[in-house]
Amino acid sequence: MTNAGENFKSKITAYVLACWILAAFGGLMFGYDIGISGGVTGMDDFLIKFFPKVHERKLHAKENNYCKYDDQLLQLFTSSLYLAALVASFGASKACSKLGRKPTILMASAFFIAGAALSATAEHKWILILGRILFGIGVGFGNEAVPVFLTEIAPVQHRGAVNILFQLFVTIGILIANLVNYGTSTMHPNGWRASLGLAAVPAVILFVGSLVITETPASLVERGKDADGKAALKKIRGVDDVDAEYEQIKIASETARQVQKPFRNLMKKASMPPLIIAIVMQVFQQFTGINAVMFYAPVLFQTVGFKADASLLSAVITGLVNVSSTFVSIFTVDKLGRRKLLLQACVQMFISQMAIGGILLFHLGETGTLNKNLGIVVVVLVCTFVMSFAWSWGPLGWLVPSETFPLETRTAGFAFAVSSNMLFTFLIAQVFLSMLCHMRAYIFFFFSAWILVMGLFVVFLLPETKGVPIDLMVERVWKQHPVWKRFFSNDPRSYEMA
Repeated sequence: MTNAGENFKSKITAYVLACWILAAFGGLMFGYDIGISGGVTGMDDFLIKFFPKVHERKLHAKENNYCKYDDQLLQLFTSSLYLAALVASFGASKACSKLGRKPTILMASAFFIAGAALSATAEHKWILILGRILFGIGVGFGNEAVPVFLTEIAPVQHRGAVNILFQLFVTIGILIANLVNYGTSTMHPNGWRASLGLAAVPAVILFVGSLVITETPASLVERGKDADGKAALKKIRGVDDVDAEYEQIKIASETARQVQKPFRNLMKKASMPPLIIAIVMQVFQQFTGINAVMFYAPVLFQTVGFKADASLLSAVITGLVNVSSTFVSIFTVDKLGRRKLLLQACVQMFISQMAIGGILLFHLGETGTLNKNLGIVVVVLVCTFVMSFAWSWGPLGWLVPSETFPLETRTAGFAFAVSSNMLFTFLIAQVFLSMLCHMRAYIFFFFSAWILVMGLFVVFLLPETKGVPIDLMVERVWKQHPVWKRFFSNDPRSYEMA
């Protein structure tokens, strides 16, 4: 194998920068929703209207610190979105393959706008849940199309950084949501409506953006639009000499076109390494405990003794840490590689979770609060945890699956990654408050144990993909790996052809 992939000519133009940033608003949509849910479910006006029993329990004089928000319907409000996204991601995979990445992004924004409108005007619980489901379909379509879009239009030497724009915008969305919740928490009785309705803003930007961005060359060539594909490649590379890269896309697309049933081909032996890695990366991303911490950061800080406003402010602090730390990943991922960032983070996250669990175990009973100094220590530990996640498992959980599948199974394989993420986000969102109630501080030890497993997985099973052209992954990465190479016969590609 030659190193031609590394010598493809390109320069970064204003247009391609605009494409990257506009598409990344799909991440901001998702992040805003993650951030808004925890704040809204802590607002008294929202609870009185839709979950009065939870509100009663919250007001109870001797409330149990670990159990006051344990309500299956309240958890369903948050987690129904992820169930909808799980199902939608398979429809999104079909749309990505048949219609292209660009129209799929447009559909994502349209569903999200509809969800924001319903949620903000809801008078009944079922309308509220229906709004969440529409949000979920939007997230399913956006999370399928945007990372694949960014990976396909990025030049190989910047692919990691460009793909991480998606996660950067997720973190910005979480931060904006925390600021919005901080502002709307005093707008009685409809602050929660403003919080949910403002989700339409990033969706409208994405909708307009989806009309401006180009379709990816790989998608155009795969669908038989060769001339358009070459023109799009020249446009995003900012140079006319794109023949070498175009030829590589053509070869990958020829193979892809011969594959009739990409989902069936994912079950073949040669597809197993990227599929296993994609699913495991997404499952592990959730089992770091990150969404548990970010969803319920306001609730967690109330539990350790901060009052409602102070807890939202603490969540804003963690949001700022999240955004700033994601920049570390953008600047280092294509220099240090994927594995080093993931392993360093495992150590930092493990120490942080164990320390949080230890403090809560020995110093926070079922009633009462932590003393102020220990409360501040918990906030600092949450920040060190969020920091390490934000430069590792957060962005790389999306980057690695988007760059390791060959073109013929890329959208189908990535659909499994997205749906795995949504399934486990759903499970954690649905059971976290109940786990917190029953396991109490031990929940943090539960996540610590998973972080240990994740570190071992990276050491033994995760190959380095830094600097490898996306269409040469099979030859350069999978066939060279001591464990995964046995999944490949001498036949270049044992896929089911037409």
